[in-house]
Amino acid sequence: MGRNLTLKIATLCAGTSFALAAAMPLYAGHHEEAAFAKDDRPEADYEQHSVRKAAEVLAFSGIEKGMTVIDMEAAGGMYTEVFAKTVGADGVVHMQNPPLFDGFAGDAIKARVANNRLANVKQMRTAFDTLTVADSSVDVVTWFLGPHELWYNPEGAEKGVLGNPDKAFAEIRRALKFGGHFIALDHQAASGAPAESGGITHRIDKAIIIERATAAGLKLVEESDLLANADDDYAKGVFDPAVRRKTDRFLLKFVKR
Repeated sequence: MGRNLTLKIATLCAGTSFALAAAMPLYAGHHEEAAFAKDDRPEADYEQHSVRKAAEVLAFSGIEKGMTVIDMEAAGGMYTEVFAKTVGADGVVHMQNPPLFDGFAGDAIKARVANNRLANVKQMRTAFDTLTVADSSVDVVTWFLGPHELWYNPEGAEKGVLGNPDKAFAEIRRALKFGGHFIALDHQAASGAPAESGGITHRIDKAIIIERATAAGLKLVEESDLLANADDDYAKGVFDPAVRRKTDRFLLKFVKR
């Protein structure tokens, strides 16, 4: 299925050496604090929260108690759990992964939802252009480090198995409520780089995501440089040791109107 996809899933599921402490003070006294509390989730999650600036990303997303969320390309579900603890018992989080991911993240996914430990999480095993929810039923759709996958064809897999770029953003809009938000986070490619860079370096020019989302009827309303890195080398693939976990990443918020 391809070494790059294996590395991608490993990156999403594995931990780093960073501590939770840096993220926690941001949410003292707020309902989001539960999202990062020490509990029975995989220990590696706590190591990822800081390196991903998960607390700040959560704040940018606007996810709140009682919401319905789709976590697209959730992989092992680190963010799925953060969202589930944030929306609480009255909310729902759909943990979306293409079936192709089963062989790479299957054990992590199973552990995440074993014994109904996250009762408000529902698995969604679909391509990126097929979200199995009713029209206008979702408050927030997130897609973290993944939109570039629309132009990636794993070795030996049928072309477009992960989703059709011409349909995926329209499907996100269909799922969202009016006033709902789509949050896109990905590795930046050089300005003007073709969309096919997504299948080679696993990067994408944010202008392409803005163009596609806008064409689907979503309006860009906010952008953050939270994960920006001016020292990134766009010529290197995101798994290159020289840039891995240090890429320049864009963070965009769109609204359905």
